Amino acid sequence: MYAEDLIKKPFPDVKVGIGSASKNDNSAKSAAAYRNVTVYTDPDLLVNDLYEGKIDAAVRGDMSSSVLLPKLKEKFGLTDLQRVVLLQPEGKKLIFVAPVGIDEGWTAGQKYDLAVGSIKLMRKLGMGEKIAVMSGGRKDDRGRNPLVDISIDNALEVTDLLKEDGYDAYHAEILIESASDEADLIIAPDGISGNLIFRTLHFLGGAMALGAPVINMDKVFIDTSRVKTDYTDSIALAMKLTERMK
Repeated sequence: MYAEDLIKKPFPDVKVGIGSASKNDNSAKSAAAYRNVTVYTDPDLLVNDLYEGKIDAAVRGDMSSSVLLPKLKEKFGLTDLQRVVLLQPEGKKLIFVAPVGIDEGWTAGQKYDLAVGSIKLMRKLGMGEKIAVMSGGRKDDRGRNPLVDISIDNALEVTDLLKEDGYDAYHAEILIESASDEADLIIAPDGISGNLIFRTLHFLGGAMALGAPVINMDKVFIDTSRVKTDYTDSIALAMKLTERMK
């Protein structure tokens, strides 16, 4: 699947809210491209309207994550937010990458949950389901560094857990260049490396980034980077996900 296929017209008749905290007003500029999109400057109001169903979906826009996301967690009774980012590197297909929050995916259990939740979403979108579980080195790099050894062991544990439950998963080692071609979902070694994968591919490599849906809540919320200057694709993704989640 390609990003253009996922977010192309026609769009469903749903209400979307987008957060705005920037003087450049990129959220408002993006919202103007669609019907039924409301710009919010108050994070509490955005979260409350999503919770109460006054809007069908929400996009973070350029609101501060440290302000908005804790309010989202509290209102929806979540201990953590599980996010997966949709990326399309130039000349390649659409891939899902998780974890992308620096505080996410630090244990085998957390990465297993991220993988399973991502696959549930991907099935609704008609995506492939091959999972590449990455580590900080190749298997034959054992002994070079204790942290690399832990990363390899962790990745193998996650891979085994997924395979035992019937998922099409494999240990991709550190070979992201192969994983991006072979797999539909990439599980990074941890939240820091996943965030760096996203930033490197998007901001330096020009990959298309549609946003990062939260996969462990029953409402559609798309996290975005505040550095992003155009949120039209993220709004389109929110609309499409709302349609598929019904």
